[in-house]
Amino acid sequence: MEQPRFTEKLKAFGHWKESLVESINRYSGWLDENDMGSPEDEIRIVELIESLRSDKLTVAFVAEFARGKTELINAIFFSEYDRRLLPSEAGRTTMCPTELFFDNQSNEAYIRLLPIETRLKDTSFSELRKDGLQWTNIPLLLDNADDMAEAFKEIVKTKKVSIDEARNLGLYSDDEAELHRRQGGGTLSEIDVPQWRHALISFPHPLLKQGLVILDTPGLNALGSEPELTLSMLPSAQAVLFILAADTGVTKSDLDMWNLNVKPVRKDNPDGLIVVLNKIDTLWDELKSEEAISTTIDRQRQEAARTLGIDINTVFPASAQKALLAKIRHDDTLLKRSNILTLEDILANTIVPAQQELVRTHIQAEIGSMVKESHAMLVERLNDTKRQLNELVGLSGKNTQVIEHLMQKTREEQVAYHKNLEEFNSNKKLLSEQNQELLKRLSLTKLDELVSKSRSNMTETWTTIGLKKSMHTFFDGVNTMFDEVAEYSEQLNRLVTTLYHKFHTEHNIPEMEPTLFDPAKYRTELDKLNEEAENFIDSPVTVMTEQSFVIKKFFISLVSHARNIFFKAHRDAEGWHKEALAPLVKQIKERKGQMESRLENLRKVSQSHETLQEQMERLKREGMEQKRRYEEIHAIYKAIYQPPK
Repeated sequence: MEQPRFTEKLKAFGHWKESLVESINRYSGWLDENDMGSPEDEIRIVELIESLRSDKLTVAFVAEFARGKTELINAIFFSEYDRRLLPSEAGRTTMCPTELFFDNQSNEAYIRLLPIETRLKDTSFSELRKDGLQWTNIPLLLDNADDMAEAFKEIVKTKKVSIDEARNLGLYSDDEAELHRRQGGGTLSEIDVPQWRHALISFPHPLLKQGLVILDTPGLNALGSEPELTLSMLPSAQAVLFILAADTGVTKSDLDMWNLNVKPVRKDNPDGLIVVLNKIDTLWDELKSEEAISTTIDRQRQEAARTLGIDINTVFPASAQKALLAKIRHDDTLLKRSNILTLEDILANTIVPAQQELVRTHIQAEIGSMVKESHAMLVERLNDTKRQLNELVGLSGKNTQVIEHLMQKTREEQVAYHKNLEEFNSNKKLLSEQNQELLKRLSLTKLDELVSKSRSNMTETWTTIGLKKSMHTFFDGVNTMFDEVAEYSEQLNRLVTTLYHKFHTEHNIPEMEPTLFDPAKYRTELDKLNEEAENFIDSPVTVMTEQSFVIKKFFISLVSHARNIFFKAHRDAEGWHKEALAPLVKQIKERKGQMESRLENLRKVSQSHETLQEQMERLKREGMEQKRRYEEIHAIYKAIYQPPK
């Protein structure tokens, strides 16, 4: 049986990232050899390599209960263990959001579980995630498959709690109690709730080691009560697989989940949204022909596509259970009939290349300008060496007066250069002062003041009306802050552009495109956050339940995400200020060295005509060495800018 294409593509992606790391390491050595690096450059390179090695490709699986979601994960990724690695039985198995990955920092296999009681804390999930003391840790014994399977069962455990406890946890509402009474169930004293709120599984599977992360989510109610899933995890996943069951089609709860939690958060990345019509084996009927069965499956696909409002070609039929069985038994006929390979091909040919392009764009944004600058500087060094050599060739047989005239001209260039340098330093100081004003408008202290004001508008009962009012206050304030940020950014960018242009036109420094600070992307993130928040509080789940717990948790999560966006903007503005003039400063130093070298050459030649030949030979040798170094940087440049194969 051939290795799945998704596995091959992901491995190739991993090798490509390693080759990029190798090129970046070569560039770091090249900078040292050519005396062009700085401590800031070194930090940037180290951070970039770390980001490449920790890059993740997340595939999220979303479905209501009993759609075969966990079985699909087992079939696509874990069939080589000849068993169901993740618990997958009839009915409800995924009790809490579960992330499967490999922790390449600790290099350990483990299950970490966040107790359900942490829902009582007024702390966002992103903060809890960083607090190791809040999690229960279970080491995984990799040499014992039975022990591993037993450990994995921990994530599906439930516990009985009183109705009051369930209400406090936000896992039971008055509407649910009323529905239970209407169905003749009487009054409940206790109910089953998940024992864990979230599970992190570090497992040394080859694909997980390559950076794959699998997110297994529970049903609609869990998505509604854990805002982090809809605000962060699903939007940031490279692919979301929405799973339906072929025997039931699109149910009301499926449609609610699609409209509330899936479609809105994926509208900016529709290519990464895949609908799987699972359990097609329930439509296999030995009394029907293959053609009749195919017609039935196509009819279910058409109906699903019509109900969800999508193209039928984005609905993929499959049988996860038969696919897993076929892979374990090495049954190629059953594997083909399960249609799982078509789904794996989609993942291989769309998701992996898309992530590869994102990584390439990120690398070019982070280090591309540095490599271009180094490339341009080597070209300038080569050209300057040629100019100096031609100048010395032209001096052969000339008298001392000509040489003195060239020396005087070079000194005059130095005087004008130093005068402009003073102006440059004055503008550099002004840039620093203006950047401080920008940073004040991005400070977390200023944001926290806005949060306090918004929170005071919330009613004591934490209703949807109170949340809407608070949100409008909050985002109106955020927009005002970003209007000021945009204004200061424009001033800073104008100043930087003017400085680059001045030194290019007046001192013939190579023309360079300065990196400008653009706050638009952070505003876009906040706009998306606002939109997702509106969708959440307008959803029937929130409106009908009117759970103060859920609304309060949502506001805490909303603020946490907003603070993170401001933190990134503040950090990036600081980093931009440090780097904005760095390429120009390097070119200024380079030009200073060139003028001093030229003056020294002329001085030596004026003292002895015998030195002329020696200087010419030295410049020829320098030119050859510079050409070698140019070829090295050109190869690095190609490696970073050339599209992946």
